[in-house]
Amino acid sequence: MANINKKKGTIGILTGGGDVPGLNPAIRAITIRALREGYDVIGLRRGWGGVIDIIRDKKADNSNNFQYLTKDIVNRAGRTGGTFLHTSRTRPSHVSKSSVPEHLKDQFSEDMNDLTPEVLKNLEWLGIDYLIPIGGDDTLSYGVHLFSKGIKVVAIPKTMDNDVPGTDYCIGFSTCVTRTISMANSLRTAAGSHERIMVLEVFGRYAGFTAMLPTMAGAANRCVIPEHPFDVEHLTEIMVEDRNDNPSKYAILLISEGAMFRGGDMVFEGAEKDAYGHAKLGGIGDMVSVKLKELSRKYNKGQKVDIINQKLGYLVRCGDPDAIDSIIPMAYGNLALDLILNKVDGRLVVLKNGRYDNVPITVVTSRKKVVDVKKFYDTERMRPFYHSFEMQPMLIMTSEG
Repeated sequence: MANINKKKGTIGILTGGGDVPGLNPAIRAITIRALREGYDVIGLRRGWGGVIDIIRDKKADNSNNFQYLTKDIVNRAGRTGGTFLHTSRTRPSHVSKSSVPEHLKDQFSEDMNDLTPEVLKNLEWLGIDYLIPIGGDDTLSYGVHLFSKGIKVVAIPKTMDNDVPGTDYCIGFSTCVTRTISMANSLRTAAGSHERIMVLEVFGRYAGFTAMLPTMAGAANRCVIPEHPFDVEHLTEIMVEDRNDNPSKYAILLISEGAMFRGGDMVFEGAEKDAYGHAKLGGIGDMVSVKLKELSRKYNKGQKVDIINQKLGYLVRCGDPDAIDSIIPMAYGNLALDLILNKVDGRLVVLKNGRYDNVPITVVTSRKKVVDVKKFYDTERMRPFYHSFEMQPMLIMTSEG
């Protein structure tokens, strides 16, 4: 039995970037095990945002920035979606003048400020021995930066896009795929009733996994992904053909938010960018819907085909986690504790070829993880393809080989 009378240290946990189902189960797993092993656990609120906002004064009200976690707190949240610690897209090394916390404005007055020195002081002030950031490649890239500064970091991959390098699986991906399949199957009744082509825009800035897996599972006829710019004329031709070949006279297209017209660029909602340099994507589904309707006459004997256009957006990232996003976060949390108990840091917990493991955290910034187009995407038919499933990982195309 673990020695709970002797304090071994303090572990900090934070969640950054987009919310996904599975974050709370991961926090719960870490906390329950850590408390049993004799550690204190501090939940850092609003991702890296809470870390830079801390006022190093015991009399100050830092309740919006961190909280000590207990068994009761994490048990209440453990079966729910989202993150009770809240989240943000803060990047402490690149904080705009307007976003600098009030108590630091005298010290940091440049247009862009590096608050990493404050982060290091705040973590020391809190007495954090190990830091566990849970996030995507943006959130974890700053974790890599802190590791290079001497902070003991053990990272957990999270993102619906499933595009963190080094792992086959990121928390949130399964629920996203499950919801996409379910919603496509629900919406097809409207498409069939009105004999239309349905365009569903899904998440996926640089990687098309969230469009590929549901299409492979039969949720859509075709998918368009960021990794391969598409010809809208050819897309219209095959979508009209799919629709006319269907006795119910409808067809479904899944399109990643980061997909690009051939010769074009990504479609953004506006010019504003987040701290990691990303403008908010959105609108490719709208543009493609207009073009499909406009061009459909050419491939449908002069008759236009009407379009149903739906952006799934936050509908696939809200609510409770599915079974996989309840089990894997629990395992990831325990893997992180295994490393800490063995005094190992600078690692990313991963799932590779069906087995749990860990890899150097620097893999996060070493490369990009995207769909292997040559291996898995038929650029002519605009859908997934495969030669054999024998000895493939569970989610097929999410492995890096």
